[in-house]
Amino acid sequence: MQINMILDAVDPFVIWWYRITGYAFPDFLIGTFVLALVAVILGEFTISLAYLANRKRIEKETGEALQYQNLSIDALKAKNKHAYKASNKLANDAFGKTFFMQIAMSSAFLWPIPFALAWMDYRFADVDFRILFTDHLVGYAYVFVPLYAAAYMAFKRIKYRIPYFKRIKSLLDANEKDSSEMKSFTDLLPVRKEAPNT
Repeated sequence: MQINMILDAVDPFVIWWYRITGYAFPDFLIGTFVLALVAVILGEFTISLAYLANRKRIEKETGEALQYQNLSIDALKAKNKHAYKASNKLANDAFGKTFFMQIAMSSAFLWPIPFALAWMDYRFADVDFRILFTDHLVGYAYVFVPLYAAAYMAFKRIKYRIPYFKRIKSLLDANEKDSSEMKSFTDLLPVRKEAPNT
């Protein structure tokens, strides 16, 4: 019941894009692309807010993962098996926390999709499209999904030209730069000496 009230409220703003040219199929494609683009932008904005809200925690967890990973590599270099196991366990725990935090934040990107599809069902539940050169009929979702992918790719190209998202990128880049000092197993390989010039 409450979702229908929301759909009724947004309907006049969304349906306008479906009536631009006066031709049914081009209007459907234009309107669906705009709807998909709005879903992409809302998702990007939501995930950026989630990042800003959790930034300190993300930096802390990432820093701990980096620290414990480097300690485990140093322990291997020193051939201290006990210290390696302890620091490796702590590193795995820290990486697990950051991994699941990233998954939770990524889900914030997808929340507009069910609402977009709910509105399309509200408007186009009985509309079917014939796949070219076949007798198969598909619904609105089969049109929405590729247009959503196209909207995502289009927005990705311009996202960092928008000042707000440019600022978010600078914060992410700074965080990535801090975590780039992670040691790996290649640090255990002996350093090759260069042959003297003759």
